[in-house]
Amino acid sequence: MDGLKRRLNESVQLKLSFTLSLAILVMAIVAGVFSFLAAFDEAHELQDDVLRQVAQLIDRQRLSPAPPTTDVRPKDVDEESRVIVQRLDEANPSPVGVDAGGTLSLPTTLADGLHTLEVGGESFRVLVKTTAAGERIAVAQEAGFRNEIARDGALRTVMPFLILVPVLLLIVADLVRKMFRPIAALSKEIDQRAEQELHPVDDRHLPVEVRPFAVAINRLLARIGQSMESQRRFVADAAHELRSPLTALSLQAERLAEAEMSGLARERLTLLRQGIERGRSLLDQLLTLAKAQSATDSPKSPVSVQSIYRRVLEDLMPLAEAKHIDIGIEGTQDAEVWASELDMIAVVKNLVDNAIRYTPEGGRVDLSVGMSEGKTELRVQDSGPGIPLAERDRVFDPFYRTLGSEQIGSGLGLSIVQTIAHRIGAEIHLDFSDQEKQTGLDVTILFPAITPVCADQKQSGLAIPYPDVRKGRPISSE
Repeated sequence: MDGLKRRLNESVQLKLSFTLSLAILVMAIVAGVFSFLAAFDEAHELQDDVLRQVAQLIDRQRLSPAPPTTDVRPKDVDEESRVIVQRLDEANPSPVGVDAGGTLSLPTTLADGLHTLEVGGESFRVLVKTTAAGERIAVAQEAGFRNEIARDGALRTVMPFLILVPVLLLIVADLVRKMFRPIAALSKEIDQRAEQELHPVDDRHLPVEVRPFAVAINRLLARIGQSMESQRRFVADAAHELRSPLTALSLQAERLAEAEMSGLARERLTLLRQGIERGRSLLDQLLTLAKAQSATDSPKSPVSVQSIYRRVLEDLMPLAEAKHIDIGIEGTQDAEVWASELDMIAVVKNLVDNAIRYTPEGGRVDLSVGMSEGKTELRVQDSGPGIPLAERDRVFDPFYRTLGSEQIGSGLGLSIVQTIAHRIGAEIHLDFSDQEKQTGLDVTILFPAITPVCADQKQSGLAIPYPDVRKGRPISSE
């Protein structure tokens, strides 16, 4: 009971349905009882009118009830419609019982009018009347059959209530549910939005009572959008402003490296140049993240995944060669995804850059594209340490880096990948590339498929030839 009260207090829909249903039930019970009693009394009145009509007919026709006989009553007589007519004369007792066609044993002192009497263990409704000839007659009918007929008639009157009330309760519940459907749709639409989707809620289809809430939500979304835009603009402006000083520092450090200096000074200069390079890399990542978060333009045409792979490998090949990493593209299949070229380059470049940095020397990094359950599948696998299961929910947070990592980085790569993936409707899955040893990282990005193409389709213009790059050497993919 306490649980029901709590739910009623928390849910307007449940409270409204319960209140309306309770009101309908109470009104139906009251109306049903009133209709039953009224129909029951009316049926008795009609039956009493039948007795009056029989007595009036006998009086007008000057008929006299026949004396009872010992003949057995015919079998086809309907007891429910049987009406007993007899003289009210105690000196002429009936030789047979009433069920055999005899008369009732009635006292002669009964006054004219209607009476309900117990005769022979049965209840009878009796009308006593004095005719114009001065003869007193009694017209009787068994009360049990009368009551049964009256109850049947009253139940037939109440039957529509018994049928319509459950139907009405279902209709009310359905109407209430439909009335609250726009609110449920609104909450679902807001809940399914991505972080960057702050466009106003369409309140045209909402009830007038709910529109103030939608207007308030729109104002809140507008304020949040302005706040986020201010933050992104600040980050982008700060990154732009810091690039020039860092570039100047980098040039001065290069010039300083050309001068003669001691070994200790050159060692410290090297550390300084590494710090400057980390700062420039961090600024580039911040600018990329700001652009990914603020981009709203939809792509105008699909882009080939293999072409993105080639461009990224051309940029990152020196980094892979420095660590003697075997990097290349697996398979001959190509596919197109509906995304901008800059977004795809940012996604693949960050994934491959992380794979190269976290893969030990002499390791392996593989890029591939395929189809899985009607979606285009981009996969980047490496032979590095991988990401533990406990940290996979946090690696997409800005500036978060895996514990114990000795690699230099900003911790923004996977955050940029996730931001772009969410904006273009892609899904990201992390797994171990070596399931037995629980090592290596396998990053899979699923895009809605457009048109898969293969190397055999090069003549159709859909596929683009590409080299399989292994340790810097173009090799035939076959």
